[in-house]
This record gives sequence, structure tokens and C-alpha cells, in this order.
Amino acid sequence: MSKDQKDNLFVLVKSLTKSEKRQFKLYVGRLDVNQDSKFLNLFNFLDKSKAYDEAAILNRDIVKKQQLANVKAHLYKQILISLKLNPSHQNIRSQIREQLDFASILYHKGLYKQSLKILDKAKEVAIQNEEKNLAYEIVELEKIIESQYITRKISKRADELTTQAKELSALNLISSKLSNLSLQLYGIILKSGYIKNEVESNEIKTYFSDRFPEFDFKDLGFREKLWLYNAYLWYSFLLQDFKNCYRYALKWVNLYQEYEHMITVNPVFFLKGNNYLLEALFFIGNKQKFQDNLLKFQEVISEKTFPNDDNVQALTFLYLNLNSINLYFIDGSFQEGVKIIPKIESELDVFKDRLGDHHVMIFYYKFANMHFGHGNIKACIYYLDKIISNKSLLIREDLQCFARVLNLVAHYEAGLDHNIEALLKSTYKFLLKINDLYEVQKELIKFLRSLQDIYPQDLKQAFITLRDTLRKYEDHPFERRAFLYLDVISWLESKIQNVPIGEVIRQKYLEKNNLNS
Repeated sequence: MSKDQKDNLFVLVKSLTKSEKRQFKLYVGRLDVNQDSKFLNLFNFLDKSKAYDEAAILNRDIVKKQQLANVKAHLYKQILISLKLNPSHQNIRSQIREQLDFASILYHKGLYKQSLKILDKAKEVAIQNEEKNLAYEIVELEKIIESQYITRKISKRADELTTQAKELSALNLISSKLSNLSLQLYGIILKSGYIKNEVESNEIKTYFSDRFPEFDFKDLGFREKLWLYNAYLWYSFLLQDFKNCYRYALKWVNLYQEYEHMITVNPVFFLKGNNYLLEALFFIGNKQKFQDNLLKFQEVISEKTFPNDDNVQALTFLYLNLNSINLYFIDGSFQEGVKIIPKIESELDVFKDRLGDHHVMIFYYKFANMHFGHGNIKACIYYLDKIISNKSLLIREDLQCFARVLNLVAHYEAGLDHNIEALLKSTYKFLLKINDLYEVQKELIKFLRSLQDIYPQDLKQAFITLRDTLRKYEDHPFERRAFLYLDVISWLESKIQNVPIGEVIRQKYLEKNNLNS
């Protein structure tokens, strides 16, 4: 029977580049006994297969059924060892760990002086590159060795190591608490989106203050500041405080300018910081700063010195393309925006497995919104259906809710009102289930439900009435979140003025910038 293609070993084999496959075979071939081994035969079979098929493996008599699990585990381990030896997968962290392993071997051989010499160099590299957990681990091994390698300097050395251990431990504790807080806040926004009411707002504020560690800012290094800005950023996003989002994202990006060598050491957080900076500028609606920062971002990641492993490639694709799409939303340039969708979608298939469902859903929602803005309603519904048909409620509940609301509007716009009543009921039921029903959504659903009773000559006035009703929620601390997902007011004004949505958004953008200039 054929198994899911997402078998871990199969996915790992398929992720290998040509050079990685070649190195693996060279690594295995260093011993003649491996030339016709079961695990190498299994590797060759999986490499040529389009899907993982356990029955086919057994039929080819590569391995017996009772041996398959062990052979797969052994092959998986050998591939990882081969990848570890590949220079492209070497980084500061792995180099420090290697030195730590060497020092440990020398220690167990009783070669204390040689071990301490290696540890001292490794510790210096670890501290320079903000690998303080590893630095602490090195100090702890140094303490063990010094307790056995007695010299006249032991008293001074003991004080020095004890002080280092205390300082590193304190900073590691701060970093751990801030990273825990950041991850927990990210988990909240990933699960349900922005805060929805006063109760949630107070809960988040209490949650944040209760878990925020005490520290002296002047004692913090790169890593601690990075997690500090990260935590404040997610806190600000949850509260829809986009000015503070911009403030802390900018601090995050500027931190990499202060510690420029950390870009190559920690490229993932460099990518994330720039993405959040662009996202904050998108919500603020500052197109000029958005374009300037997007250009700077593109320039840095296109440099030859910028790391380019599989993870970095996936995140670069994600952040560059999401922000490239957002650029067109700022001023309603939907006609130009829809042109980039086919290219992004074709590349999305390559990165799907590495990005995760929730990021794929965000792309689909962006595509749907772009097509809606351009008037391609059927294409809009096509992408919304991809989100709505995803039955996992753990994936971006906020997107699923607003996808259903936009789906209602799109069906009305497309003239597909024969099943609008069923859609209204299912959408209302879903929003109640998720506890995501707000005044903006209520008013919109009530309006769509009443359309069948409105005479054609009264339709324009009905749009005006709804627009005026919704306008009072634009600056509401909790209701305004609806407009971040769906610009209902611009849609209503396009119906009232009988012009494309993009033209309405463009006019608003120009008026806003004239006022600010």
C-alpha cells in the first residue's frame, strides 16, 4: 500500500541537491563494504521514486519488511552525518560545537592543557558571535578540568571562571525569558490574530507584564536586545499598535547595522526583522518608506556573502513576495499587482512544504484580495475556496473568518446570489463558532441579507447608509481589525461612485499624502 509522500526519510532524500547526493555516495563509498548495502540500495530507489511506496520497496526485495524500519533509520542517520560534513552546512555554531567535542575527547584522554587551550579559543569565538549558551557550556567544562588540572594560578582562575559563569547564566536567563515571551505572543497571533475586545487587550497586557524579566539595558548584548525587540514587536502587533511595531522593527533592523557580522551568523532573524519592518510600514501606509526599505532589503540578500541555505531560500521567497504583493495594496495598484501572481504561485509550489500551511493561506488570501480589487471575482472566489476548504481550525482562524466574509461579498459582486442565503447562514454559523463576530461583520451580513428586499433605485442609498455606519468603526481600537483584512468601505465607495476599487484606494492614498506633506 502506498504511504503519504511526507515520509520523513523520503522528504529528506528529495531535499538533497545534486552535490549533496554526490557527497553522500562518496561518504558511503569510502568503505567497500557499503557498496552493495541495503541502506544505499534504499537510497538509490527513493532517489528515483516520485512518491514514497513501501510496497514497491518490498517488492524490489531491497529489504525485508521486518528490517525496513531499522534500515530507514540507519539511512536517515547516514544522510545527516554526510550533510554535517558538507562545508555548505558548516556555521559558527557547528564549528564551536566541533571544538567543544575535540576538547572533551582530549579531557577524557587526560590531556588537560591541550583541552583548555582549545576551550579558551572556542569560548572567545562563542562570545564574539553571541553564542552564549555554548559559551556557558564551555565555561562549565573549563571548571571541571581546572578542578583536576592543579596549577599555582588555580585561585585566580577559579574566580575568573565563576564570574564568567554567573554573567553568562544571567544573560542566558534573560534571553530565555524574552524568547519564551516572544514565542508565546507569536503563538497567540498565529492562532487567532489581533485582539478582539477590551477583555483580550487587558489579558495580553497582564500576560506581557507578568512575564517580562527585569534587567539593566546596558548589560544586554546583541542576542538579548534581539529577543527584547522581538517580544515588544509581537506585543505591539497584537494590540494593533503599528507605530510601535515600526519602532521596534526598526530597532531590530538597526541592531544588525550595529553588529554587521551577525547578518551571516544569524541570517534568519535578519530576514524576519526586515519583513516586520515592511509589514509595519504597510499597515501605516507609507509607500515611500516601504519602497526604500524593500529595495535595501533586496540589495543585502542579493549580495554574494549573504547565506543561501534551504531555510534562507524559503524565507527569502516568503518575505520578498508577500511584501512585493503588499506594495500594490498600499495605493490600490491592483492592475499591476495581479501580473505578479502567476510567477509567485508557480514558485510557491516549490516552497510549500518548507513554509507551512498558514503562510500558504496568507498567499491565497492576498491573491484573492488582489483579484477582487482588480474585478476578477471568479479568480478571487477560487483562492478563497482554497482557504475555506482547509478544515484545520488551528491555521489562521482570523484568515478563515475574513475569507468567508470576502467570499460572501465576492458572490454578491459576481451575481452568484442563487445560493447567497446558504452562504450567509454557513458564514454566520462559522463566525459564531470561532467567536469572531463583530459589529463590522454583523452590519455587512445584515446588509447582504437585506439586498433581496431593496429596489434597484434604492441600492445606491443602501450602500451609502452602510458606508456611513461602518465609518465609525474605522478608528475603533478593536473593530478596526476588520479593515486590515478587508477594505469594505473602499468597496462600498466604489459601488456608490461606480468606479473601480483601486481608483478609490488610490484617491484616498493621494489625499492622505497631501495632508501629510
